[in-house]
Amino acid sequence: MEYEDRYLQAQRPKYECLLFDLDDTLYPLSSGLANACRNNIEDYMVEKLGIERNKIADLGHLLYTNYGTTMAGLRAIGYDFDYDEYHSFVHGRLPYENLKPDPVLRSLLLSLPIRKVIFTNADQIHATKALSRLGLEGCFEGIICFETLNPTHKSNVSDNEDDIAFVRLTAAATTATSSNEIFDIIGHFSPPNAGTALPKTPIVCKPSEAAIEQAIMIANINPQRTLFFDDSVRNIQSGKRVGLHTVHVGTSQRIKGADYALESIHNMREALPELWEGVKKSEVGYSGKVAVETPVIA
Repeated sequence: MEYEDRYLQAQRPKYECLLFDLDDTLYPLSSGLANACRNNIEDYMVEKLGIERNKIADLGHLLYTNYGTTMAGLRAIGYDFDYDEYHSFVHGRLPYENLKPDPVLRSLLLSLPIRKVIFTNADQIHATKALSRLGLEGCFEGIICFETLNPTHKSNVSDNEDDIAFVRLTAAATTATSSNEIFDIIGHFSPPNAGTALPKTPIVCKPSEAAIEQAIMIANINPQRTLFFDDSVRNIQSGKRVGLHTVHVGTSQRIKGADYALESIHNMREALPELWEGVKKSEVGYSGKVAVETPVIA
């Protein structure tokens, strides 16, 4: 019995799940979507929220730096807006035609009989559209997206099979300032006002460790047996702090908090051969009486 247990342990692959960021991770930064998204966010701030154009650069930098996303920062300092309208404005006008089918990446993903899940700060419409343009439909078990972590408009768990929100989570008890009282974050940092605390945001998103922990719980994964792929240094470091194995995508230089570094997601096989070694072991099988469960493609 002890021998059988040791054998089964040896046969078990090192990783049970691959957790992927989407934007600038599954496709390169050179696609131009990130730059277009930033421009759309700035236009939204001017056209929909009435913020002066000459304040956008400084304000956007402070919001992104302190809250993880500009959207989360805007809500924190007191701007009230419809989340769906925001996403429609920011993502609806992106040059999706720049994304092309990626048969190489599709083949890599489908060759791995390991759970694969998308974890993005973006909304579900954007995520599904981007995956479709990349030709990656059917490669992932599900999507953890903005609506998953911020189910403010849902009374029930989604019945969409592409939405992996198995449980409805309530956002942490945080409070944004009222919509008619905008917190002056630029004034707060010039010079820094040590006596005033920054307001909290009601939005849950990366790089917050709480957001990553929620994603881990929603997807029902073991962080110690999960590889987390992301292009953001902050997201990688937060993922490492909560126990995930981490892969920084977009550079070959390994940063603090990253277990691996990939210049391109296409370099997975070269940088992480152990993923395919696990596949080979499962295919060898065992002629004895010990039953070995065959992995199933997610």
